[in-house]
Amino acid sequence: MENITHLNVSVLEPRLKHSTIFACYDQLAPGASLVIHNDHDPKPLYYQLLGERGNSFQWEYLEQGPEWWQIKITRNPVQQKDPTLGELAAADFRKAQVFKRYGLDFCCGGKKTLHQACTEKKISESEVIRELHEVDQLSSQESLHYNEWDPAFLADFIVNNHHAYVKKSVVPLNELATKVARVHGQEHPETRAIAELVGRVTSELSSHMVKEEQVLFPYIKQLTRRAEAGEPAGTVLFGSVQNPVQVMEDEHEQVGRDMARMKELSGGFAIPEGACASFTLLYKWLSEFEEDLTRHVHLENNILFPKAIELEKQIA
Repeated sequence: MENITHLNVSVLEPRLKHSTIFACYDQLAPGASLVIHNDHDPKPLYYQLLGERGNSFQWEYLEQGPEWWQIKITRNPVQQKDPTLGELAAADFRKAQVFKRYGLDFCCGGKKTLHQACTEKKISESEVIRELHEVDQLSSQESLHYNEWDPAFLADFIVNNHHAYVKKSVVPLNELATKVARVHGQEHPETRAIAELVGRVTSELSSHMVKEEQVLFPYIKQLTRRAEAGEPAGTVLFGSVQNPVQVMEDEHEQVGRDMARMKELSGGFAIPEGACASFTLLYKWLSEFEEDLTRHVHLENNILFPKAIELEKQIA
């Protein structure tokens, strides 16, 4: 039976409300819940609880006005493993926008917990959690549920959308970067370094995608078919899917570093005052390219690859 304590906050004196709630919360056993009843939305309590108790609880609205509010506050189990940035983004990609605003890497650095990432960046964990909670309150109708797709379908989606985008960008983006560096390199020497990085990133991605499309993704699709048919995984020359996955993740990290360097050199792809049409187009394109690559790598590192590894274990 679920362990729930009820507290009618509306009958308490205002000066005693928060202290009483905190006292009740602190007495909760791991996994137990406190349901508070109030005559207004106690959102300030959420922020105070977050600030003083950290990410140790779950906050759920059972009733939201107009006359009465009921909130269920559940204390996290002690053994609960903190989710990583990658896992949080995989469950709801809208949260990736919060991570991006704070400069938290949820792709190549997606295996870190929120606490670890915030500590390294020296930013307020409670502020990030507050924004993530606000995302939770939004409608999820516009969020694609990538995590619910089977690995074969997701692999095809990545190829048809993100691989296709990179392939059509490689030649014209390189030509544009080279042109801008040639014309503006003396006044803006950073464009020469950016042109070199564009060439390296697009070359690396081109080779990278061939390996995915010819080796890794076909095997992932084979795993999906075998699982559906109730057949074992079988054997492959590379031993386990974890081996090519590790190679792909390492290559993602290198491309990520090069993109980060481009962004640094360009001041966040900030278009210089008086920039010509080509210069403007280059920085807009690089910004768009980075946005697409971020989602591309996220889908692979945080969703497709873990699904494939787990599926292989299940049918080994």
